[in-house]
Amino acid sequence: MNLFRTKNIDAMLAVARNDGLKKVLGPLDLVLMGIGAIVGTGIFVLTGTGALTAGPALMLSFVIAALACGLAALCYAEFASAIPVSGSIYTYCYATLGEIVAWMIGWDMLLEYGLATSAVSVGWSGYFQSLLAGFGLGLPTALTAAPGALPGVVTLINLPALLIMLTITALVAYGVRESARFNNVMVAIKISVVLLFIAVGVWHVEPANWRPFAPFGAAGVFNAAALVFFAFIGFDAVTSAAEEVRNPHRDLPIGIIGSLAVCTVLYVTMAAIMTGIVPFQQFAGIDHPVSLALQLAGQKWVAGFVDLGAIVGMTTVILVMTYGQTRIIFAMSRDGLLPRRLSAVHPVHATPYVATWTVGIVFATIAAFVPLNVLAELINIGTLAAFTLISISVLVLRRTHPELPRAFLCPGVPAVPLLSVAFCLFLMAHLQKMTWIAFLVWLALGLAVYFLYARRHAVLHNDGA
Repeated sequence: MNLFRTKNIDAMLAVARNDGLKKVLGPLDLVLMGIGAIVGTGIFVLTGTGALTAGPALMLSFVIAALACGLAALCYAEFASAIPVSGSIYTYCYATLGEIVAWMIGWDMLLEYGLATSAVSVGWSGYFQSLLAGFGLGLPTALTAAPGALPGVVTLINLPALLIMLTITALVAYGVRESARFNNVMVAIKISVVLLFIAVGVWHVEPANWRPFAPFGAAGVFNAAALVFFAFIGFDAVTSAAEEVRNPHRDLPIGIIGSLAVCTVLYVTMAAIMTGIVPFQQFAGIDHPVSLALQLAGQKWVAGFVDLGAIVGMTTVILVMTYGQTRIIFAMSRDGLLPRRLSAVHPVHATPYVATWTVGIVFATIAAFVPLNVLAELINIGTLAAFTLISISVLVLRRTHPELPRAFLCPGVPAVPLLSVAFCLFLMAHLQKMTWIAFLVWLALGLAVYFLYARRHAVLHNDGA
């Protein structure tokens, strides 16, 4: 048996055309889906930690992280325009690098997307409880956090985190059109909040706070870039919608590159204003740096809107990441690498409802009962590994299938893909040792599952490949 057997691209496209998913999404839906996944915990929470690492040079850290993402985005865009099939990087690797590579990156993405939804749900819970407290309301202490999450306090379950995950799961299972409409409204609200912060905050910037610009030197800038890379995760989830887009060859590249470009401009601007209002040392121990900047500027009424924007922002991140993960599971199940029941499509709502509810229940339970600190680095390393493989895959696809129609061509091949690989590996090298250990343990578990189950049940194996 060949561990590196690849799927026939023509067969993949034929299956995608006849698998029951509704083609209802347009370019604006995809751009807003990307923004919905990107603007969330990364900008509303991690900017404070990034400022402590890089100082005012945090804005350069965002540029570096965006450059790494941008190079990978160009590679994603070429694949999405040529192979508009559910599964994102998993599907692209199956067509180019082989089954075991596709399985391992699919397994990696299950961890990345799943932990992202759990971690963001816990963050959502914290902001939601803070909002309730502003109205003099609150939950019983036992229902506010996972067991052991609060030192010296008896807690049993993080009820808000559980409920938001299950609510989003129900929405994703109900229909992609309804999910997209909800996401579009939520994105409009949170972008309005971001623009309000920029419009108000720019008048309170003190240029003296930008000096020294890079107090921790280049190492601080690069370390912060490896951390705030988390703030850009999500644009790749757009490719998971491939089989539900009306004109995927044209619209997927627009969604990928458009959402990343909009968010980069917003992030760099917000980082400049935040560090201009508040000396970066004051962000120590702060999990709401954006609203803190406005509070110190005397704009508490705007800070309240920012907190609301954070809740909305996290809601859309949970939505899009849940959606993306279900489509990857759907594709892996359809290929036989996961139980076939997970690729069942609902006869009325035309969604992979079994996969959706499985994801929702599992990671809602994790959010409710497992104390979660910031999981940004573990999620980052999985994404950087995926970006590395997508860049390599573009080079392979150009060589193995030069005749394949491509509505979008990654410019500067092979330089751009190779630069993408170099940037991703460079950022991975700046992650902590424990992050690498946890990542390798998860991959080892994935190898075991592959050889014990996936390899023998793969559709290609049963077809005699």
